[in-house]
Amino acid sequence: MPNRPGSPTPPPPRRRLGVEQYVEGVLARDRGVLARVITLIESRRPDDRETARRVLDALVPHSGRSIRLGITGVPGAGKSTLIEAMGMNLLDAGRRVAVLAIDPSSRLTGGSILGDKTRMPRLSTRDDAYIRPSPTGSTLGGVAGHTREAMIACEAAGFDVVIVETVGVGQSETTVADMVDTFLAVLIAGAGDELQGIKRGLVEMVDLLAINKADGENRRPVERAVAQYRNAIRLLHPPESPWIPPVLPCSAREGSGLDALWEQVLAHRQALERAGLLSEKRRSQAVRWMWDLVDDSVRRMLREGPGLRDLAEGLEARVRDGELTASTAADRLLSALGLSADRSAVPAFPPS
Repeated sequence: MPNRPGSPTPPPPRRRLGVEQYVEGVLARDRGVLARVITLIESRRPDDRETARRVLDALVPHSGRSIRLGITGVPGAGKSTLIEAMGMNLLDAGRRVAVLAIDPSSRLTGGSILGDKTRMPRLSTRDDAYIRPSPTGSTLGGVAGHTREAMIACEAAGFDVVIVETVGVGQSETTVADMVDTFLAVLIAGAGDELQGIKRGLVEMVDLLAINKADGENRRPVERAVAQYRNAIRLLHPPESPWIPPVLPCSAREGSGLDALWEQVLAHRQALERAGLLSEKRRSQAVRWMWDLVDDSVRRMLREGPGLRDLAEGLEARVRDGELTASTAADRLLSALGLSADRSAVPAFPPS
């Protein structure tokens, strides 16, 4: 259909690259090609997914050399401000920083704002930094479904610090902890009993706690919160533990305490290396990633595969109406995939 008079001419579609061109572009640190590779990774088109798989297979040998840092925290804790301030310090020290910032998707529309670049205006303009906002979609755990693959691409592109910012959902933080070397929780003071604002499971999981906004009249409450969290950490981590998570005050707005925070990130990595745990941790993470992908693929087959989707929807309706038990419906779905009806013989899928 021809354009109306005076209407702008749409830009021509970008030429699709071959696998070798994608790989060469990423290794040459071409940010535009890196962005296109991550778009391929996130695509649901079968041909894009196959291309992305081949590209990633070629990039894996060039990855794994970065410091992987996961950051979570309660809403309003200042995660993005802290990441930008820390990132600018790292750039000044000669490092290259990639931020994989995850935005929550609407459960109703599936849409995301993807506004992390607007929250990190200084970092987003630097050539030695790369910020990629991605939607969580239906993925649990506060991370996007392809964050691990995006991390590989960023590492192959020469970014030696990769930061994964989660949505701070307060659930299933194990997902991000299972893909990074160091897991940092950013918290704030002044909300009454500080220990009520964080789950015991998260305290046991994190490698480092930062109490942000230690500035102005908030300094005294932050000091009290630091003391409370340190006491909690001592109770949950025995003295013989190879690493006792430190609790540090900081102010992302003023830039104070960030150097000490980064020193602890490096100290944690060195502690893992001395104990021979870093390489083992990454190998275990890779295996868990494989099974996560298997689970995800089987779930997708059940929901989108020809014939299976109708079967799944029909069984869901019968379970909802009380005509079938959940276990019977699950057995029938597994049988339709040619799997054993004995659920103990197949991997368990996480809830939707």
